[in-house]
Amino acid sequence: MRFIVFIAKRYLLAHHSKHAVGLISKIAISAVAVASLALFVVLSGFSGLKTYALAFTNDFDSDLLVSPVEGKRLEFGPEQKNAVAIIPNVAQVSTIIEDRVFMQYKDKSRVAMLRGVDSLFAEVTPLDSLLYAGSWLRPKSDELVIGYEIASDLALPPRDYANLVTLYAPRPGKNISAMINPSSAFNKELAVVSGIYEINDQVNDRFLFSDQVTARALLQMAPHQISALAIKAAPNADLDQIKAELNIAFGQPISVKTRMEQNDALYKMLNSENLFTYLFISLIAAIAIFNLTGTLIMLVLEKRQNLKTLYMLGSPLKSLRQTFFVTGLLMTGLGLVIGLGLGIVIVWGQASFGWVPITPTLAYPVVLSLTNLLIVLATVTSLGALASFLGSRRITEGLLQ
Repeated sequence: MRFIVFIAKRYLLAHHSKHAVGLISKIAISAVAVASLALFVVLSGFSGLKTYALAFTNDFDSDLLVSPVEGKRLEFGPEQKNAVAIIPNVAQVSTIIEDRVFMQYKDKSRVAMLRGVDSLFAEVTPLDSLLYAGSWLRPKSDELVIGYEIASDLALPPRDYANLVTLYAPRPGKNISAMINPSSAFNKELAVVSGIYEINDQVNDRFLFSDQVTARALLQMAPHQISALAIKAAPNADLDQIKAELNIAFGQPISVKTRMEQNDALYKMLNSENLFTYLFISLIAAIAIFNLTGTLIMLVLEKRQNLKTLYMLGSPLKSLRQTFFVTGLLMTGLGLVIGLGLGIVIVWGQASFGWVPITPTLAYPVVLSLTNLLIVLATVTSLGALASFLGSRRITEGLLQ
């Protein structure tokens, strides 16, 4: 095997009698380097976009969310509170009251999802630290925190006490005919916007937050009823175990979702895009790397007389093929090292200095990860090995006669 590697190195590094063969060899190595570089940079970029997108779910969604399987209301009385309180690895619990409301400000109006939260909500999610303007809710106050898109639609500034926001919600039990008279068909609450948050367009355009007292009065929910329960788990907690304990604690069928399950569509979309991009770039890399096959065939033809001599001296056909297979692997390895080296420098530079911006204040997100490095190593090495195998098969007994 050492002899095979020695000959392979000589064939790779030696001066070629035909200038074209040497040039094509350099082009093949460059193609492997470019393919490795492109694959690594693109994967790092998509990893950065995935991390960036999922960071918003960490800010908005809790570790676990408990909601009713049927209907909109969940019984959460003293018995359920005590049962949840003793579940291991539950760091904090916050109750949520949620439903659609109609909001009106001056001559503008729209529908939004009202989420009434208690004083512990800020300990379950860090939403209070993501305010674009104003301040978070004060306990037991008629204040609202709205998304940036809602504020833009309604031209609604914080702390406009001269023009309050009016919230309407249908009264339970009223039929359609009663809605002719809004004063009897709807509950109404007046509130002032205390803050505007900025997470992403989808969330900003959908949710507004109020204190739970305001939401409970508007939606006419009993003190022991809630819409959902947001739970913050202890670090490194077993979420599946907590989910099992929660199902025992409640006396009714419940749905318990992790943060990933709450954003199932987003996770599937990101994973699908990542897989499609990997396959697409791998196809382009395969086309580039298969230049090796042609390069090895030309090298075989150039070294034909040498191969005949080795064959006549007793070298088996298998060893001669292995020699050129190893030559292809060395070319692949050299291109891979060059490409990954440049790719690591580019990704590190983008992550550290933000060379390519999306906006003046936001650099294109990238992630320098060992996983992407291993994926590129495995992909390029496999393609290079296949291309080298095909090229080495050009050596036949007929060629050596």
